[in-house]
Amino acid sequence: MAKNLEVSVLLDFYGEMLTEKQRYFLDLYYNEDLSLSEIAENEGITRQGVRDSIKRAEAQLFDMESKLHLLRRFGEVRDGLNEISECADKIYNYNLEHSLSREINENVARIKSLAEILSED
Repeated sequence: MAKNLEVSVLLDFYGEMLTEKQRYFLDLYYNEDLSLSEIAENEGITRQGVRDSIKRAEAQLFDMESKLHLLRRFGEVRDGLNEISECADKIYNYNLEHSLSREINENVARIKSLAEILSED
């Protein structure tokens, strides 16, 4: 994952654990694509001050992820739900070709529905 995207996603996961100013600067820099100079000018501080704040916040985000693994776990859960959905499709197709059990089809539909609901959260 590219660093800009990774920081942006980490900000979604851990942003509330940063100071309001750190969150704001990271959002402007990574999500709004403002330069350090633009942020500094808007905030009335030095470019170096903005850079230092962003670098400290980035370090905190990466440190939190290294300890808590929320982003990694989110990816694992998402991948697992996709695999569950693919397996349900295979069961459904096998059932159509062989025995046509309505109970199996209903359970497959329920599995797929639950996987979709969990994927949306």
